[in-house]
Amino acid sequence: MSLTLSNQDRITLRTAAYGAVSLMSAADAAGRPHRAATHGSIALASATGLVGHVLAEWPKGVNLRGKSVAELADLVLPALTAAMSLLKRQAPAEADNFRRTVLVAVEAAARTHQGQPSPTLADMARKITEALDAA
Repeated sequence: MSLTLSNQDRITLRTAAYGAVSLMSAADAAGRPHRAATHGSIALASATGLVGHVLAEWPKGVNLRGKSVAELADLVLPALTAAMSLLKRQAPAEADNFRRTVLVAVEAAARTHQGQPSPTLADMARKITEALDAA
C-alpha cells in the first residue's frame, strides 16, 4: 500500500463503486432492487488490494442521495471516470483492479434474475462500463 490517497480521493472511489451498485439497483426497481444491491455490495466487499482497503472503510462523505435515477447517474458516472483517471495516474495496476471490481459488482447486481438481465439493467451496465472506460 505505498500509494497514499487523500480523503477526497477515497470518497471519489467509494462514490463511484457503491454508486454503480446503487444505479444497478435503481435500474431494477421493478424487479429485485434489494437483491441487486446486496449482491453488488458483497462483490465490492470482496475486493482486494488498495481498492479493497478503500472500499472496506465506512463510506463517510459519500453522497448517493439522488431523487431520481438521473440525479444519481449525474453523481456516479463522473465519479467512475474520475476514479479511473486518478488511479491510472497514480497506480495503473489499481486502476485495473478497480475496473474489474466494479464490473464484477455490476454483473453480480444484474444476475439477481433468472436468465439475461432486463434491457434496463443491461443498458445501465453499458453506461457504467462507458464511464469507466472514458478515463
